[in-house]
Amino acid sequence: MRRITIGVLGLQGAVQEHIKQIESLGHDSAIIKHPEQLDHIDGLILPGGESTVIRKLIDRYGFYEPIKQFASKKKPIFGTCAGMVLVANMLHESPDSHLNLIDICVKRNAFGRQKESFEAMLDVKGMKTKYPAIFIRAPYITKAGANVEILTTYENHIVAAKQEHILVSSFHPELTGDNRFLNIFVDMVVKSLTTITN
Repeated sequence: MRRITIGVLGLQGAVQEHIKQIESLGHDSAIIKHPEQLDHIDGLILPGGESTVIRKLIDRYGFYEPIKQFASKKKPIFGTCAGMVLVANMLHESPDSHLNLIDICVKRNAFGRQKESFEAMLDVKGMKTKYPAIFIRAPYITKAGANVEILTTYENHIVAAKQEHILVSSFHPELTGDNRFLNIFVDMVVKSLTTITN
């Protein structure tokens, strides 16, 4: 596997934790603070945080169209927690949506507020043993389109999914020492580079 560069949108949220996990897998990382940096990475992570705040910062710093263009080139994007809210086509009980990159409807803060944060062992598609997921003010997916692959659920709620080059999770994979979920994204990035090259 060739070395790849994965960027983490560095406007708000758990950025450094993602950077450490990317580098633990032997790949290059970059904190993305300027839209032109998107031209130099192979995949992009939209981290957790406050989705409304991150959206305002995306608009303020001119990231909206560049991220849409990044996605239009079939370059993989991974939205975790608030990042999942940002890439969803629909938001539960809200007329608003943000980047509209994956055919899902997301309910924000679906498991409750900060004090309702929790950990759970999940059966994730493709993993032989359970995955330790950390949920913090987490959203979940209330509806997924026919072309969306459901990767795992918690209490019958969809908490991770994938559609083409977009990956999402309700939980924070960067806060655990288990890098298997990030590996799903790395595999998507490698596959996209092979497709682009060919």
